[in-house]
Amino acid sequence: MKVADKVRSPCVSVCALDANDVCIGCHRTSDEIMRWTRMTNDERRDVLKEVAKREEKVAL
Repeated sequence: MKVADKVRSPCVSVCALDANDVCIGCHRTSDEIMRWTRMTNDERRDVLKEVAKREEKVAL
C-alpha cells in the first residue's frame, strides 16, 4: 500500500485530553491515538465516524 492510500490522522497538533479521555484537538480517545499507526484503513474510517459524532456533541 502506498502512503497516499492510507487514511490520514485527524491530528491538528492541539494535544490535550479532556475529563472523558478524549483529545480536544482531534476528538480521538487516548487509546485510538495510541493504536492509530497499527490500525487498518477500515478501522481508521470507523474511528473517524466516531470522531465526527464527538465533534457534533461539542458543537451543540
